[in-house]
Amino acid sequence: MFANTTKIATQKLLSSSNHAASSAGFHSSAASLKKVAVLGAAGGIGQPLAMLCKLSPNVTELSCYDVVNTPGVAADLSHIPTASKITGDLPASGTWPPSGNAGLENALTGCDLVIIPAGVPRKPGMTRDDLFNTNASIVQTLVEGCAKYCPDAVIGVISNPVNSTVPIAAEVMKKAGVYDKKKVVGVTTLDVCRANTFAGAAMGKDPNDVDVTVIGGHAGITILPLFSQVEGFTSAVDDSTLDALTVRTQFGGDEVVKAKAGTGSATLSMAYAGYLFAENVLKGLNGEETIQCAYVESDLTDAKYFASPCKFGPEGVSEVLPFGELSEYEKGWFDKMLPDLKKQIKKGEDFVNGN
Repeated sequence: MFANTTKIATQKLLSSSNHAASSAGFHSSAASLKKVAVLGAAGGIGQPLAMLCKLSPNVTELSCYDVVNTPGVAADLSHIPTASKITGDLPASGTWPPSGNAGLENALTGCDLVIIPAGVPRKPGMTRDDLFNTNASIVQTLVEGCAKYCPDAVIGVISNPVNSTVPIAAEVMKKAGVYDKKKVVGVTTLDVCRANTFAGAAMGKDPNDVDVTVIGGHAGITILPLFSQVEGFTSAVDDSTLDALTVRTQFGGDEVVKAKAGTGSATLSMAYAGYLFAENVLKGLNGEETIQCAYVESDLTDAKYFASPCKFGPEGVSEVLPFGELSEYEKGWFDKMLPDLKKQIKKGEDFVNGN
């Protein structure tokens, strides 16, 4: 369901970058003119994500925003010979009468898609939830800007803990009277990338030919890869390997944090996953229906927000799709997941509503 779009997006990225000097390679019709903003564009995820977006033929204008260094990031990326216009803005609020953050306004005005990787990264020993107090405030402030300057844009939240920051974004949009559940989305694409990679290796297959649906949330045991639905998987691996791959998918971020030894978290793979997410959203906005797993408002379970396959179309999420039948092994993880996920959702909602 998702692996095919991953493969197509990868092929398009390679093709586009190989023909970057050719304006014909980046021809866009009027209907496909799209502005994308990366909020947190100077960070470890933001810089490579912005670079990949600069290569995309689906991006007409790329807006980079962060609290530091974005003019330099934008100047650097502007030398890449693609047709998209690029700007870099910093916070700017020194006016009287107060007029708000002019830098954020410039970045967001006219946006069709806003991707938010802003915030502090994890360090060894930290969970995504440990980031809550800092990143919750950052996401709240940035989404308040979205509500004011681009209320119709699709918002893709990468900032952790996604299980809580997506409800924060939704509550902010609700308070502003502009909430649309089709347009507030948590980016769980990296969980799918990891599951495809690990399953492909275990099965001796190209991971681009593996399609793992990953449901739930985006933290620890709330991440549930449905390996039982992958053709040939159960006959290729034993129970201990299944368990190891499930846990590795759930805690793949910890693997990277530990390997980087305090110097960062999963930035490059997350940037790639964020790019794949953005490509599928933009294709949908341009009328080409795509399907990818994402964390959205959902009634599939009794958790208010839940990751599952979603159709993307001209208005954002056009349909939340069912995730299919679970194996007995997966049902066990599903039952463990829901209480934690619901607590993390409530924590995000309470943050905005002052409870």
